[in-house]
Amino acid sequence: MKRALAVALTAALLALTGCAGGAASDRPLVVVTTNILGDVVSHLVGHDVEVLTLMRPGADPHSFEISAAEAARLRSADLLVANGIGLEEGLQQHLDAASADGVTTFVAGDAVTVLPYTSTDAGGADDPHFWTDPAQMAAVVDALTPVLSRIDGIDAAAVAERSTAYRAEIEALDAEMTAAFAAIPAERRALVTNHHVFGYLAERFGFRLVGAVIPGGTTLAAPSTSDLADLVSAIDEAGVPTIFAESSSPDRLVRALADEADRHVEVTELFTESLTDADGGAPDYLTMMRVNTERIATGLSP
Repeated sequence: MKRALAVALTAALLALTGCAGGAASDRPLVVVTTNILGDVVSHLVGHDVEVLTLMRPGADPHSFEISAAEAARLRSADLLVANGIGLEEGLQQHLDAASADGVTTFVAGDAVTVLPYTSTDAGGADDPHFWTDPAQMAAVVDALTPVLSRIDGIDAAAVAERSTAYRAEIEALDAEMTAAFAAIPAERRALVTNHHVFGYLAERFGFRLVGAVIPGGTTLAAPSTSDLADLVSAIDEAGVPTIFAESSSPDRLVRALADEADRHVEVTELFTESLTDADGGAPDYLTMMRVNTERIATGLSP
C-alpha cells in the first residue's frame, strides 16, 4: 500500500514538473551572450524558440559572469550566438567549453567588416562594438537568419518574414541617424567617451574620435595621469562641447576629466554596451540607438 502511494506521488510530481517546464523544454534553445544580440535574436525567432540571454541588463560585456546552471544550459543549446571579437572576456572559457562539446556557434563578428581600434594603446586589437553602425547589424541579421532557419523545430518561413521586417526597421534607423548626424557641423563631430566604443559609428558617419578616458578597448583597463593629461590637451585643441559617459561604466572619471579641462564641458550619458531593463530608457537595440543619436546630435550641435 505504501509502495503504491509512493509511486503515485512520484508520478504526480513528475507530471507537475513536466507541465511547469514543458513549454520551454519543448522548444529549441538559443543561448546568446550579450543582451544587444539577445534582443535581435528574439525579434527574429519570436516565440518559436527559447532565447536565453546570459548578460543581464546594465552589465558590462567585458566582465560579466554566469552561473553554473547557465553554463550547463549553454553547453546543451541548439545554437550559441556570440559577438566573437574579444568582447566577452569574462565568458570565454564557457564559450570554448561549449564549442568543444560540439554546440553550433554563430559568431556575429564573422558577418561584419571588422575594424581595428583607432587608438594606438589598444595594441592593434579588433574593435567588437560593430552595433554602433546599424549597417553592420543589418549584415549580422542577414547572416544569422539562415542559421536560425536550420534549427530543428523552427518555422523557417516565419523567421524569414520576421527577419525582413526587422531589417526594414534597421534601415529606417540608419536613415534617421544619417539625417541627424548630417546636421552637425563637420568641425564639431568629435567624440570623447569612457573608452573606445564608437569606432564603427565614427567610420560610418564621419566623426573624429578625440580620445577616451579609459585607454585600450576594454573597460577593465584604467587611465594613468599622463593619459588624462593628453586627453585634456586633445579636448582643448578640438574644442569639444560635450563628452559622453557610458551607462555601463561609472562616469566619475569622465566628470573629473571635464573638471580638469579648465572650462565648461557637458557630460552626457549614452547607452553603448548594454541594454537596460524595461524602465531604463534603452530596453531594445533600436531604442538604444535612437536615444544615443538624439543625445549625440544635441550635445554636439551649435
